[in-house]
Amino acid sequence: MRIPYWIARLICQWVCILLLRVRVFGLANVPRTGGVLLVSNHQSFMDPVLAAMALPREGNYMARDSLFRSWWFGRLISYVNAFPVKRGTADLAAIKETMRRLRQGRLVLMFPEGTRSADGRVGPMLAGPATVAKKCDVPIVPALVDGMIQAWPRDRLLPGLGDVIVEYGKPITPAEYADMTADELTEVIRRRIIAMQERRHRRAPSRRLEWFDASDPTSRGL
Repeated sequence: MRIPYWIARLICQWVCILLLRVRVFGLANVPRTGGVLLVSNHQSFMDPVLAAMALPREGNYMARDSLFRSWWFGRLISYVNAFPVKRGTADLAAIKETMRRLRQGRLVLMFPEGTRSADGRVGPMLAGPATVAKKCDVPIVPALVDGMIQAWPRDRLLPGLGDVIVEYGKPITPAEYADMTADELTEVIRRRIIAMQERRHRRAPSRRLEWFDASDPTSRGL
């Protein structure tokens, strides 16, 4: 890990711990070396930071191309391994860059919902990340960021104080998904993230949202 990246990571960790009370679970499920695709739900603008800040290795992630228009900000996020993607299109350049980084043995973070959740649910997911993983033959780690929907909902300009959890599920290995289609694999990833979220909501009633039915053990939050 580069020293400036490590310093930026440390600052982000303390800010998030103090303001958002972030707690991290399942860190041992993230492989320390080799190409890894980290697939997360999406609740806020801070999710890329939250999903990667506790990892003992550098993360890589897509960022919408408009963020690179500012010279200084574009340089900053490029230094922390962001690369541009054109939203709302099948951006082949971004997909190829994702595959290139995975084949180089890097960890890449993707948000297959495509946009932030309006109510905290894990919404439908695009099959792009699953397709990329199958082409690159890398493990997939499902990740949950939960609590940011309260701390920074879509209708609020700035984040507030929060109680946020980041959890990493067990990796789905290439051998496990070899016989799955991209759509089937996407649904497996989504269900694992939903299961992590439901478990957290059952353990802590204060985390529950309006749509969550804690009395229904078969509930899937949707």
